[in-house]
Amino acid sequence: MTLQLQYPPGATPLDRDEAQGLIPSYINTQSELNAAEQSNILEAQSWVLGRKHKNILSHAFIRKLHQKMFNQVWKWAGTYRKSDKSIGIHWPQISTELQKLCADTLYWTEHSTYPWDELGVRFHHRLVSIHPFPNGNGRHARLITDVFMLTHEQTSFTWGSKTTKADIAKNGPIRSTYIQALQTADKKQFIDLIKFARS
Repeated sequence: MTLQLQYPPGATPLDRDEAQGLIPSYINTQSELNAAEQSNILEAQSWVLGRKHKNILSHAFIRKLHQKMFNQVWKWAGTYRKSDKSIGIHWPQISTELQKLCADTLYWTEHSTYPWDELGVRFHHRLVSIHPFPNGNGRHARLITDVFMLTHEQTSFTWGSKTTKADIAKNGPIRSTYIQALQTADKKQFIDLIKFARS
């Protein structure tokens, strides 16, 4: 049986080679895949939130967190994509643009360029815009943003969970609000994304 992947709005479809990177042989349905990924992500959350980390703003940590989140499900976990998608920059530019993002975020932090919530969502938005991985970019970007905020003794974001129990990774109103806020941030207007991140 061939797994038929389903993607919510704003998600990154896998190409054929990426889809062949599925590790568990028992997965035949989307619900089984979702459950496997969620279990993997919960383990990653326990790892990343259970200790302090150095050099969060680095290629090494960005890749390591993604690897921890998906290493039981996908062979390409923690590796940058090698194809262009409907979302994200041209793939050969990923490494350079991530380096710029890390440097900019470090500068913003050291010089108090923005209030903390705006700084956090600017980092998050730009990481999502780069879309470094074949899949899981939104989930990764939200978690690493929370780690960044907590590392600087700021409160982590709620990403809409205060107002709804819905899963932001699945199609529905909460995801639509999130995608709309990201699209507004594309125009350098971050207030909607800040409100959503704290809602």
